[in-house]
Amino acid sequence: MEDRQTGAPEKVGRFSITVDQVQDYEFRVKFDKEHVQDLMTDEPPPLGHEKGPNASRLLAAAVGNCLSASLVFCARKVRLDLRGLHTEVAFQYVRNEKGRLRVGKIEVVISPQFDEGQPEKIQRCVELFEDYCTVSQSVRAGIPMSVSVKR
Repeated sequence: MEDRQTGAPEKVGRFSITVDQVQDYEFRVKFDKEHVQDLMTDEPPPLGHEKGPNASRLLAAAVGNCLSASLVFCARKVRLDLRGLHTEVAFQYVRNEKGRLRVGKIEVVISPQFDEGQPEKIQRCVELFEDYCTVSQSVRAGIPMSVSVKR
């Protein structure tokens, strides 16, 4: 939805997390929900000690999780019998013109286990579910971001 006066996307929610350095490249991520455990992140060697996933793996997990959840949501909405699903996310790095690592490509393969008795509903979900994934659609479109360093 858009703001009627400005035409900009409507703001409907916000949350904040914190990221604190433990040591070297190891960080503790605290979420905005008290019942959610902290998450430790770290870079792989030679920089870090791989005590947790790095940011690229978290992004891959976010994309895979969001797409999987969107397919489950669609299946439930149309009353499809989904017995489970398995999602694989392949992440490819590339170097930009300055030689810096960037995300070059994300490939997602979702393998749902549907009862085959309702092919029309299955096809409808396969056509629609991606559009409801907040993360993948935002990544695909590019996300406006501001970064500041307070001293």
